[in-house]
This record gives sequence, structure tokens and C-alpha cells, in this order.
Amino acid sequence: MTTLFRSLLATWLLLTASPLFAQDVAIDQLDPEMAVAKKTVDGLDWYDVTQWGVEGRILPDQERQQWFDRFPASAEGSVTSNVWNLSRDSAGMMVRFKTDATEIHVHYKLKKSRLAMPHMPATGVSGVDLYARDEAGDWRWVQVTRPASQEMKVKIVGDLAEGMREYAAYLPLYNGVEFMSIGVKPGSHFEGLAPRPKPIVFYGTSITHGACASRPGMVHTAILGRRLDRPVVNLGFSGNGRMDKEVGDYLTQVDAAAFVIDCLPNMGPADVTAKCIPLIKQLRAAHPATPILLVEDRRNTNDWILPARQAHHTRNHAALKAAHASLVADGVTNLHYITGDTLYGDDSEGATDGSHASDLGFMRQALQFEPILQGALAEGK
Repeated sequence: MTTLFRSLLATWLLLTASPLFAQDVAIDQLDPEMAVAKKTVDGLDWYDVTQWGVEGRILPDQERQQWFDRFPASAEGSVTSNVWNLSRDSAGMMVRFKTDATEIHVHYKLKKSRLAMPHMPATGVSGVDLYARDEAGDWRWVQVTRPASQEMKVKIVGDLAEGMREYAAYLPLYNGVEFMSIGVKPGSHFEGLAPRPKPIVFYGTSITHGACASRPGMVHTAILGRRLDRPVVNLGFSGNGRMDKEVGDYLTQVDAAAFVIDCLPNMGPADVTAKCIPLIKQLRAAHPATPILLVEDRRNTNDWILPARQAHHTRNHAALKAAHASLVADGVTNLHYITGDTLYGDDSEGATDGSHASDLGFMRQALQFEPILQGALAEGK
């Protein structure tokens, strides 16, 4: 038995065990265009995205409890229990593919029955958000699913303009995924695109995690990924982005294009003073030349009328500035800084609840990050 045959047989056995293919299977074959298994179910060809991979999973060769977890299984018991549980959300994951299909379907199952939150819609918490490249090569929004149950098997979009194009589907932000397949009509060309190397890695809080974007593609990390045309890893942990060494232990293992450390919304000045310098030195020891960006916390959009909150942000900013100055004085190079005063703008309109970004706030953040991140990436080459 050849190695290729064993590999294809293993793929076939994995797929036939999938919940997607437990009903009304008409065809089981390899797609000659891409040499991966497909299944025809209910008149559609279905492709399991795990066959070619998604961006946003760090250290993909390490064992995982479930395939769509952001962290490998070894993180359980190393990072805090809160970080571990949150890491099982699929925030920031994105699957790319090419097709000439005129309609695109998706079948996925969510880990959690809570599809939405009081301040964030189901489209952002649990939706799959589809983009495509236009004729100029720019990413443009196409459609998003509207989750109504834990298991969704729906047509995302139909009546598409004819032609081959590249698509990107962003996975849910505040929910996990048990399985996911893309469906197209038989006869359509379909090609899975492997994850790109050297991602920009963001380590942060609920805002990085995606609160409160209306769709997964509207988080600033995703916007930056499209604008810079680079892969992104989102290690945002709601309420638990605290510059932890144990998270740093996993960051150091990633061959990143840049690290963006955006943890201040979950920290106070004393925490910043105690933890920032050790984390940056930990990263720099493992990656001597990789750009590192430190980000001040955004100001709550109503801090203009809340003096205590305003003072908290000011103290936090001062602590991070001091840590940055100390690191530079110690000879740490390629260290960059993003100020927080106007990350959401200066008109108090950039947040959903004062703290968490709206789509407007996320776009404003992305536009402020972009030139600094672009310059850092150029310097890091």
C-alpha cells in the first residue's frame, strides 16, 4: 500500500465519521483539481476545511483537544483556566478557498448554545463571515450567516457573478466550532488554499477577542489582515489579556511577522509595571529581530464625563510609556508604540457600551494601527 493511498484512505475514513456525512451520501470521491476528498450530500459537493487548514490556529502541528481550538492541548493547566476556556473560541480563524461556484453553502456546528450576547449580535458571536477578492485584488464583503441554532447548514449567498475568485470565511468570534465544511454545486471548481506563513500575532483582551463587532470580519485584527494582505492570529481573551508569561511561552513558539501586545484594558498601572518588561524580554529573547508593538488602552468613550475612569487610563498610559522607555534604554530594538487616546476616535461614538468597540471603533483602530504596523513590518525585514 503506497503512502499516498494510505493518506487518502485515512482522509476518507475521517470524513465518513463526520456528522456532516452521516446522512444521504450520494458520492464519495476525490476532486481531481485538488486531490482532496469531497462528499456530495443533498445535491452539493462538501469540502471539510480541516483538509487544507485555517489561519489563526497557532502551532498547528501540536496536538489539540478539538481541531478548531486556538491553543494546543498542552496549554490546559499551563495558562489560566479562563484563558484556556476562552482559547477554545475560534476568534480570528479564517479559511481561504477558490471557486467559480455561483452559490456558496456552509455547514458548521457551534460548541455553545449561546448564540449572541446582550451587547453583541449572533452574527458576530456565532456567524461565519464571507469575503472575496474583487477584480483589483482587494477584499470585499460578500455575506454573513445569521445563526439561529447550534448547527447551521445554510446557503451563505447565491446568484453570484460568474468567474473564479478567492474567498475568505471568518469563523465565529465568541463561540467555538466543532466541524465546518464549504458546499458548492457539483461541477464547480473548488480549491482549498493553505494557511499562509508568518502571521501578525495579536495578544489582547475582549476587544482583540472581537467585542462587539457585528461580524467576525469587522474586528480590527481582521481588517488589518485584509488591508495588509497578511495572515493574522487573534489571541484575545475576554477579561483575561494580562501579559501572562504562560501565554508568552506560546507566543515565543510562533514564527510571527510581528507581535502586537494590547493588554492594558485588563490591567492596572501596577500590573503594567510588573509584567510588561518581562513579557517583552521573553519575546525578544526568542525572536531577536521580530517587530513588537505595545498598545495603550483605548479610552472609554464616556471617560470625558467620568473623572475616575479618565484618571485610570492616564495612569495606565504613563505606566506603559515608562516600561517602553526602560526597554529602549536596555537596548531592546524594533519596539514600537501605539497611543490610545483616540483609538476609537475623539467624538465618543466608537464604542457599543463605552468600553467595547463598535464596527466604527474597530475601523478607527485599524486605521491608526496600520501605518505603524506597516512601518514595523518593513523595518523587520
